[in-house]
Amino acid sequence: MSTATHTTRVDRRPSRARRFRAWLANPWGRPRFLPLFTLLYFVWSLVPILIAIRFSFNEGRSRSTAQGWSLRWYYDDPDLSVWNDPDLRSALFQSLRLSAIAVAIAVPLGVGLAIGLTRWRGRVARTSRFVSVVPLVTPEIVMGVALFLVFVNLLTFIPLGTTAQAIGHVTFSLSFVLIIVRARLLSIGPEYEEAAQDLGAPPLQALRLALLPMLTPAIVASAIIVFAISMDDFVVSAFLSSGSTTDTVPVRIYSAGRTAPTPALNALATLTLAITLVIAAIAFVLWRLVELKRGRRGSTLQEFATLETEATRLR
Repeated sequence: MSTATHTTRVDRRPSRARRFRAWLANPWGRPRFLPLFTLLYFVWSLVPILIAIRFSFNEGRSRSTAQGWSLRWYYDDPDLSVWNDPDLRSALFQSLRLSAIAVAIAVPLGVGLAIGLTRWRGRVARTSRFVSVVPLVTPEIVMGVALFLVFVNLLTFIPLGTTAQAIGHVTFSLSFVLIIVRARLLSIGPEYEEAAQDLGAPPLQALRLALLPMLTPAIVASAIIVFAISMDDFVVSAFLSSGSTTDTVPVRIYSAGRTAPTPALNALATLTLAITLVIAAIAFVLWRLVELKRGRRGSTLQEFATLETEATRLR
């Protein structure tokens, strides 16, 4: 009796193929291949970077064969290292200079533009919002050529070089600030600013005390993105450069990589990556310290949820 029952139970079990098809067809189950695709993506994107970083510490001149470990291409070599080669050192400082200028100008302008376009209503406002994101979808080669022609034929009083490059970097990075800050503004809504004004705060004070603190995550994120994009820009920097003294890191790597490259280029790229990551980490830490000082310990996702709940209650 028990054997028959056991046989019946075994027969009623679905086969492995049927269970696999049911598992594969379930749209509400755990992601099937997401961990594998994520792992492949990280391997594909990070392993070449790690290999390039490894050869920046090579003791010899080879960029394909490991030859020990040293800091020769950073500062030990008296002629070819990043610190002792005036062209490489100048390119690094030029990239840092342009990135700092882009952040200092594009972020405040982008925040003001985002607030203005979000509060503005009407047909002209919709057109203005559309035009404001055109640089974001414009091919960079088109923007580089257009800016070059403007400075050469129209704005001839602005020479090619650092000034023209800074204007170009601000021009194409402004849209990124606008998109990020405006998305945060739309999630916040106008209720908090209106509540501050109902309590007697003038518009500027309501903007400074009620709105800007809630925009801090978006402002920090946009500043990091602008810095990284400016450090990485090649086309606009190359078109608006006035010579080797105003070449940035991407332009210098491209120029030197076509002749007889040494691991000093790997060291230069590694320094660029390290500086970008350090700046991003410092900005994030400073933002978290400000949030902790205000008594906020939750994550940004929790903060968004709180804002949405409060906005719904106020409506």
